[in-house]
Amino acid sequence: MNAPEPTVSVSPRASARAQAVAPFLVMQVAQEAAAYARTLPDGAPRLLYLNIGEPDFGAPAAVRAAAEQAIRDGRTAYTAALGLDALRERLAAWYRTHHGVDVPARRIAITAGASGALQLAVLALFDAGDEVLLPDPCYPCNRQILASLGVTPTLLATTPATRYQPTAAQIAAAWGPRTRGVMLASPANPTGTSIDPQTLRAIRDAVRHRGGALVVDEIYLGLSFDAHYGQTALASGDDIVSVNSFSKTFGMTGWRLGWLVLPEALVPAVERLAQNHTICASTVAQWAALACFEAETLAEAERRRADYAARRDAFVPALRALGFGIPVEPDGAFYVWADASALFARAGVTDSQGFVRAMLRHTHIVATPSADFGTADGGRFVRFSLAAARADLDEAVERLRRWLG
Repeated sequence: MNAPEPTVSVSPRASARAQAVAPFLVMQVAQEAAAYARTLPDGAPRLLYLNIGEPDFGAPAAVRAAAEQAIRDGRTAYTAALGLDALRERLAAWYRTHHGVDVPARRIAITAGASGALQLAVLALFDAGDEVLLPDPCYPCNRQILASLGVTPTLLATTPATRYQPTAAQIAAAWGPRTRGVMLASPANPTGTSIDPQTLRAIRDAVRHRGGALVVDEIYLGLSFDAHYGQTALASGDDIVSVNSFSKTFGMTGWRLGWLVLPEALVPAVERLAQNHTICASTVAQWAALACFEAETLAEAERRRADYAARRDAFVPALRALGFGIPVEPDGAFYVWADASALFARAGVTDSQGFVRAMLRHTHIVATPSADFGTADGGRFVRFSLAAARADLDEAVERLRRWLG
């Protein structure tokens, strides 16, 4: 009788797609900081986390109460793939009253966060082998979502002269035989800068002329500080795909709820994809989000927006006084894109990754180096997040002052 073959344990091989996706450096820095914190002795200064775009304001009380009520009432079953009709209607009304734009509810798809919205948009618009143009710097997950789906993200170097946003001329020059679209963000992560409405219209025309798609990430639109820039891209045309979220304006980060505004012809394709990929967004989160549009919740969101603007107005001048360069003041979101290169020699480093690590050791401040967002800056910039308590921001300035002299 033959002896049984020995059992060999072999781990499944990760796909080439998965192996090609770069890590999200923001989260990696957070893990390194957490590991470093565990080595600190008792009584050491606590870490100040200015690295992640996690609003220090949680979900408003009315939203939490609405979630509790939905659970008590048993409203936890699947919704339609495109979301609750009531929430889509509420968003349509919000666009009319707050932005003066007519967006029919039938063009709105409720999604599992802005990340889920981006995935559905990319799946609906682009095929493997296509190319999409993005600014450098930009939010890294946008290009990684494209790459993981076989779409080539091509970065266009931007400068302070254009507020770190691409121009229509750049896009026209970079458009090649495989280019199928452009992906922008306004206000943008990591720079906090928005695209000028006139520039956006020129980009829309350039993309439209070439038969491409224009996707605009507007998740920070509710945190705009300048009325000139705080306009939705949807005012520039109903063929633009807008990505948005309840995470930033309403502090609903872990609720994973976002939405897409789509050209009418694209809605059926997104609906089919949503039916198969997610079935629907969180039902409880959708019922809770209806409370975002109550008068008191909107007033609270406005108070939060003003608070972030006040943080910017205090933190940016303080960084400049310490020797950081901030070529463009952010007009929205809660980030400061700061050139630290003038401080490298003082810190004994040669790039922003080294600077961030030295800053962690010497000041216990956690921030994000520019390598996560692109390469056009030459490794000079650091992204600070203002989504931390004002007391922590003030303490960070004092620690930096002591370290940098």
